[in-house]
Amino acid sequence: MSTLEIRDLHVSITADDVEKEILRGVDLTINSGETHAIMGPNGSGKSTLAYSIAGHPKYTVTGGSITLDGEDVLAMSVDERARAGLFLAMQYPVEVPGITVSNFLRTAKTAVDGEAPKLRMWVKDVKEAMGNLRMDPAFAERGVNEGFSGGEKKRHEILQLELLKPRFAVLDETDSGLDVDALRVVSEGVNRAQENTDLGVLLITHYTRILRYIKPEFVHVFVDGVIAEEGGPELAERLENEGYDRFLTARV
Repeated sequence: MSTLEIRDLHVSITADDVEKEILRGVDLTINSGETHAIMGPNGSGKSTLAYSIAGHPKYTVTGGSITLDGEDVLAMSVDERARAGLFLAMQYPVEVPGITVSNFLRTAKTAVDGEAPKLRMWVKDVKEAMGNLRMDPAFAERGVNEGFSGGEKKRHEILQLELLKPRFAVLDETDSGLDVDALRVVSEGVNRAQENTDLGVLLITHYTRILRYIKPEFVHVFVDGVIAEEGGPELAERLENEGYDRFLTARV
């Protein structure tokens, strides 16, 4: 079993030469096979947590720790974090013209595993994974996310997840912009990855609709850079009915 542990994490960003603290002491532990949902209003720091785990240079960790099986994640470069088993599905996946999806995936797999996958088996795995996600095989020869719709970009993120087989996946509003059919397909991909690899999932979302397909054992309410409340799936239902007003009012 693997464990991703976050302790008293403080993170700031600098804008117009002014440093602003976004995360103000976050504690969170995720084990293999667990699904944790983080919910909260806009601007509460959810995406900051995701990008801090991944190592985005825009965010400065000013205190606390992130460890993966006792190893210091904060001491790792971005690529070292990926090789260690951390994966980020971005809220807004970027286009990378000139690099085909097939080349990108195989290069990423080689970097993560330390050796190139055997070509015949790799082609089979990619074809099967794309079929499961209802992706046109022709997408394999297109530029990464180039001209993709929002739903196609999100399917491509989950395609990477299934093929790279990380230990922990941070899904930053993967449900954003998806219609009902795409949401179901993407969610099935996440569940399939978890069943096949004992993946630990940190799912960031505003809404409960994705939680109908990806069932969390733990729900954390994020408000103003801290976890304001924790519970089980019933907490998500309460948020659906009541919203975040009671947390925001308490911090006024």
